[in-house]
Amino acid sequence: MRKFLVLAMLLPLLAAAQTYPSKAVKIIVPAQPGGGLDLVGRTIAAEMTKVFGQSFFVENSAGGGGSIAAMSTARAAPDGYTLMVGYVGTHGTNPAVRKLNYDAINDFTPISMVGGTPNLLVVIPGVPVADLKSFVEYAKKNPDKLNYGTGGIGLLNHLALEQFRAAAGIEQVTYGHYRGIGPAFKDMLGGQIQVLMPGLSAALPHLHSGKVRPLAITGLKRHPLVPEVPTFEELGYKGFDGVQWYGIVGPAKMPSDVTQRLNAEINKAITSPALQQRLASEALTVMPMSPREFGTFMQAEIARYSALARARNIRLDD
Repeated sequence: MRKFLVLAMLLPLLAAAQTYPSKAVKIIVPAQPGGGLDLVGRTIAAEMTKVFGQSFFVENSAGGGGSIAAMSTARAAPDGYTLMVGYVGTHGTNPAVRKLNYDAINDFTPISMVGGTPNLLVVIPGVPVADLKSFVEYAKKNPDKLNYGTGGIGLLNHLALEQFRAAAGIEQVTYGHYRGIGPAFKDMLGGQIQVLMPGLSAALPHLHSGKVRPLAITGLKRHPLVPEVPTFEELGYKGFDGVQWYGIVGPAKMPSDVTQRLNAEINKAITSPALQQRLASEALTVMPMSPREFGTFMQAEIARYSALARARNIRLDD
């Protein structure tokens, strides 16, 4: 009798997995329209709509550094009809620097990594340096002549700058913390700040216009879109392999069949030559992983940035 009861309870879940999706699927993007998060959400939504023959649509939900979107996702039914673009902010740096109303690991089902873009150190042309070495020398001698910007306290572009400052021994700085990398770039182009460490995708238009000068880029090898920019690694700075990454997550305890099917289809889509090329043009390198690998990756990211935040005494909400 007990076996029949268990089977009766499992049958609806099995049936749901086999017919998934039977209605529209929402992908929450923790940002306003535009930018890397929105690009990833809309790209995956379009690809999955084609694959499944059912609508996958984006719902933009900005605010709280992604925590509003994350909480909405964590509290949703774990049936595969509410997904989210989880990224280095919501599932990497935020858990490292602030107390959250969600658990970045236990409240979510990792589904699929999509890809990442490196960060690079840029200055305005008016800063009299030719390379990273001369920048470090200038920054130490002239701390009052440089203002550093970030897209927000505790975000990757801030933590990456802190990692570089610690490695280079640049201690005295003046920061301007903005609500997003867009406003930071606006002030940089206006001359209010001179130093920034944005993601490559956000920096590309300003690199092409010549309004900012790149000095070094994260990653273990040079990026094909800016092959002239050396890596921190080749300039003697170890451990600068972090990227601004984006993936797809859902609420905890999603059916494994649904999770595996979504993972397989997303991986198939992002590794197709056409989509790889399109994402590469936006400075996004695909990083296909299994759900288990993606979960392990997120845990490692939180540990990495927690250690850095402790070392640099960066903490919000204290």
